[in-house]
Amino acid sequence: MKRGAQGQRGIIAAGTPGMARRAFARGLGVGASGLVLAGFSAPWTLAPPDLVPPPGFGFGSLRFTMTDAETAKTVTAADFRGKVVMLFFGYTNCPDECPLTLNNAARIIERLGPKAASLRFLFVTVDPARDTLAVLRGYTHNFGTPNIIGLRGSEAELAALAKRMGARYSVHPSPDPLKYAVTHTLLTYVFNREGVPAFSIAGLAEPKVDLQGIARDLEHLLAADRV
Repeated sequence: MKRGAQGQRGIIAAGTPGMARRAFARGLGVGASGLVLAGFSAPWTLAPPDLVPPPGFGFGSLRFTMTDAETAKTVTAADFRGKVVMLFFGYTNCPDECPLTLNNAARIIERLGPKAASLRFLFVTVDPARDTLAVLRGYTHNFGTPNIIGLRGSEAELAALAKRMGARYSVHPSPDPLKYAVTHTLLTYVFNREGVPAFSIAGLAEPKVDLQGIARDLEHLLAADRV
């Protein structure tokens, strides 16, 4: 556990400092969660055969119903059909891992240039009690790209999506901000244009990240034919 300015946060599935690690779909077994990725000792580079995950993959296909903070409209995974999607669970009061992750995502999007038109980064709040749509919208605007979209769901919607991803989170409210405790998995889940799991990234919350390698991995997905 670490303590920050906004209270305690559990750090789950963080990668080794200075290294963002990609895991192929085939690298995870049935029921695997984000915790398994912390042990990889070298970055993975996707190749075309790795873009189609085998049966028994560790997180499910993209499926959810939530509210888009930008438009205040209900959206589902179907609204992102045809886009490559990166999905991350976090919260706006997070003092370090979440802003680092989104900042690195914005840098990757910038590296991709025009190719990023078909990429969306979905930031799913695990703290909807404090993260209203207005708060979430203002937070995602800080990262300077419309490709980063804040999503807010009910407790049931959030729990269903987290379970499907094998992600973990908890929120322990307190009137004292220093005692308001939030934990969440640090994996970034990546899906192809059809919403099928492609790979996951551990370590995107680190200050030094293999941005070039991750961008190259995403380019494989973006180059695939549109659905």
